[in-house]
Amino acid sequence: MKFEAYLAYFEDILHNPAAHAAYQDEEYFHYTKMNWSRMSRWLKKFEPSVEAKAFFGTITTKQHWILITEPWCGDAAHSVPMIYKMVKDNPNIELDIQLRDTAPFLIEQYLTNGGKSVPKLIIRNEAGEDLAVWGPRPDGCTAVFMQMKTKGAEFEEIKEEIQKWYNQDKGEEIQRELIKLLS
Repeated sequence: MKFEAYLAYFEDILHNPAAHAAYQDEEYFHYTKMNWSRMSRWLKKFEPSVEAKAFFGTITTKQHWILITEPWCGDAAHSVPMIYKMVKDNPNIELDIQLRDTAPFLIEQYLTNGGKSVPKLIIRNEAGEDLAVWGPRPDGCTAVFMQMKTKGAEFEEIKEEIQKWYNQDKGEEIQRELIKLLS
């Protein structure tokens, strides 16, 4: 789906959670409401760097970017709007958002350590060949996650530290990583 359709789907969940099985779970619905706020904030405040704008603006061959995600995903609340804003002005880059938990279940081909972690970005050329795969979060954020997990931190504490990391980083690392992947 296009980014606008993803936003409409997200909003439908917020206004009509009973129509979406996963979001009848109070905890998932709570995460989704928080993620809507986070994503909305990034859509307003995040601007790709001069370097990122220049880099993504110079892609002249057709690319298909598939972004696998779900509205309940905390990492996606940060990365999805940033990725969208990095590529939205280049007509050679088609951004297609696919839901992890809905057919065709593309995530099955892009597991992270055996898990269905999202968001996951697959960048393909015009022939449908994978050029690069990124995700589920920037390396610096993954390091924080692993450090907290290793020391036995509670899930809530881990989420707080990850949130702090995203707020301090302001999208710098994801931009560097995607540029490096495609360079």
